Formats: sequence, C-alpha cells, structure tokens
Amino acid sequence: MNFFCALCGNKETWPTQRWCCPCGQPFFVEDVPAFRLEAVRTQESGLWRYRDVLPPIGPHAEPVSLGEGGTPLLLEAWDGLDIGFKLEFLNPTGSFKDRGSSLLVSFLRAWGVRDIVDDSSGNAGASLAAYSARAGLRVRIFAPAHTSAAKQAQIRVYGAELVLVEGPRPRATEAVLEAVKEGAYYASHAYHPMFLEGVVTIGYELFEQLGGRMPDHLIFPVGHGSLIASTYLAVKRLQAAGLLQALPRFSAVQSQACAPLFTAWQNGWEDVQEVEPGHTVAEGISIARPAWGRHALKAVRETGGAVLTVRDEEILAARKMLAKRGLYVEPTAAVPLAALVRWRKRFHPHDLIVLPLTGHGLKSSER
Repeated sequence: MNFFCALCGNKETWPTQRWCCPCGQPFFVEDVPAFRLEAVRTQESGLWRYRDVLPPIGPHAEPVSLGEGGTPLLLEAWDGLDIGFKLEFLNPTGSFKDRGSSLLVSFLRAWGVRDIVDDSSGNAGASLAAYSARAGLRVRIFAPAHTSAAKQAQIRVYGAELVLVEGPRPRATEAVLEAVKEGAYYASHAYHPMFLEGVVTIGYELFEQLGGRMPDHLIFPVGHGSLIASTYLAVKRLQAAGLLQALPRFSAVQSQACAPLFTAWQNGWEDVQEVEPGHTVAEGISIARPAWGRHALKAVRETGGAVLTVRDEEILAARKMLAKRGLYVEPTAAVPLAALVRWRKRFHPHDLIVLPLTGHGLKSSER
C-alpha cells in the first residue's frame, strides 16, 4: 500500500513511520477501490457495510468495531428552510471521530502496531482510547490542560495514558512530536490517511439515506478539516461512479477566535497560515494551522461554497436552539447552525441543507 501527497507527488510505502509528507502536507491512500453500489454490503449496518470500497486493512484482518456509523439523518423544517441534522454525536464514544478510529486502529492492529500516541483536544483522544482498548493496543493521548473534565475522564476510563500539556492547543502537538522522536507511532487523527478514509463513510451514508442523492448544501465545523476533506472525497468518488451529476455546496465554519481557514479564504490563498488561537467555547475546532486546510479550501472553492465565522455567543445560542429540539450537543457541534442562522439569506427556501452534529453535549464543560 502506498500513501501519496497530492501537492508534491511524494510517495511512502507502508509500513512507514512518516506521518506526513516532508513538504508538510498530509498523505492520501493510493488506489482506494472505486465506489460501486453493488459493493455495499447491504445486509450489514454501520461503517463496515462499505468495507469493499475502503482501503484494505490487511491480510485476513478483522475490523475493530464498536458499532460506529449508521447514524440517523433527521430531516425537518427550520424557519422556512429544509434542514437535515446528521446525528454524528450518536457514535459509540459520542463523536464522528469513531469512523476514523475504527478504520485506523483496525489497520494498525492488522500490521502489528501495538503502541500509539496522538494529540487531541478531547474527542479524537477519547475515540482512539476506546478503539485501542477494544483492540488491545497501548495508547498515550497528549491533550491541552484546559480540555473539558468530561473528555479527560472519558480518555482515562478506557485505560489510556493521558498527558496534559499546559498552554494553547499547539503545545500538545509539540509534546506528541517529542514522543514520536523517541520511537512512538503517531496515530494522528489529524494527518493519518486511514483516519480520513474512515470518515469518508459519512458521505456514502448521506447518499444512501437521501435515496441516491446528496443535499444542496453541507455546512461543516472546521478545525483540522478532516470532516470536510473526507466528505469531499466521498462525493467526488460518487461523481466518478456516475452517481452524482452535481456536487453539494460545501461551506466551512470557524470560530472568530481561531479562524485560519477564513483568513486564507479572504486573502485568496491556496493554503492556510498559522494563527494565534484565542479562547473559544468551540474547543474542538481551535486549531492554529489545519492539517487539511489546503484541501478544505479546495472543497469550498470547487463547489461554490463559502468560509464563514461565528462568535461564541452565537455558538451558545445555536446550541440552545438545538437543545430545544431535543438535540444535546457540545458547542463545537453547534457551529454550523450558528452560521446558518447568521447567514440565512445565502440559502434558498427549497434547498436541502445538511449539518453534521459532531459531538455529544455530555462531553462539554458548558452546561
């Protein structure tokens, strides 16, 4: 299996300790099976119904699964708009990250990797901890010291070693890279291409749940950008299979306190530049330099979408709106709705707009 860089063309053959291209960009998986409807295992539910259109995890390998994927799509009218809420917070550990963790941990276990590290503001760390426990892997998670107490507790309860790092979010990345220098395997949810491929399945599910089409608009909260980049991969593969005539418009939303993608969008840059992150209630997207920033910008531009920002008070107001509908999410997950409320005039009344609700409210310190 080869990993490749879409920017410079560099390739790495697995197994490799290299976690990103020397040019700094993340890798993709080469020669992923083409999407075919007849390859979907319709007798199965969840992520692994797409096993035959995902990268192979290894010879004779069995998936490491907790029942991830297959999350509901809740369709309803909202202030004159047709909205779909993709309930990703109902994944086993409470976030969409379980899709990536299931495929990545399955792959690593099949190839004999037993000790892994990652840096996370909480959700990815909890997810990797759970799937590593299921697979019998040892895992250390480097997290900002300000990570919510609920997420810290969740990481620890799975038996993972939690290393809290003082300072802003990038300090946790610096700490994990020191561990990598000492020989640890970096199972990065931000960079590893197998994690990205697991998250691709959200796009396949939407296509099936909508009866063989995609919505007119998709609105994503963006931290590292893996969710928007992976969903874009999914729709491009569906289009290549002749199953989509037009792509949905992709919009990316960030907190005003940490908005490197928005800055790049405003300036017409092809890639993001690092910013100094400020405090935001949306801790899950407080990323100074998104790993998939270049690809998120490409997805937005090629589909005619936009990059937007929202304030913390708008995020918390949107979270309350969702709670009034019975949907309890963490602040980061409310970011797309906050953008929809603010930028409502961008959307036509009969367009279908889907918002992934990415993380459960029980994970948050905000009550």
